Amino acid sequence: MVTSPIPFAVGATVTRADIPVLCADLAELLRGRAPGVVACEVGAVDRPDVVTVEALARLRLTARRHGWRLVVRDAGPGLLRLVELLGLTDALGQSGRQPEQREQALGVEEVGDLGDPPG
Repeated sequence: MVTSPIPFAVGATVTRADIPVLCADLAELLRGRAPGVVACEVGAVDRPDVVTVEALARLRLTARRHGWRLVVRDAGPGLLRLVELLGLTDALGQSGRQPEQREQALGVEEVGDLGDPPG
């Protein structure tokens, strides 16, 4: 039986002081439930920053500690770009997005030793 993801909303602005409270709220929501998927709704985030990404990473860890999987929903382009710049795209995957639909990072080139044969 497949169950619907449990929604968990993140507000428009997240501060470092909010992170432990968000994690405690998520833990309380999940405690005593059979494992499943948490849909972390981030559509309200208006000015994403590194603290926002840290909060999402900590929420993901909290969900994993309780046997749940966390997916991010409704991330705006600013948050998606920031997650990409921080190299956390795979760790904080967005629900409904297929890997082949992701855009290639700009300005990234493979670096190799000139003495190495192409492979």
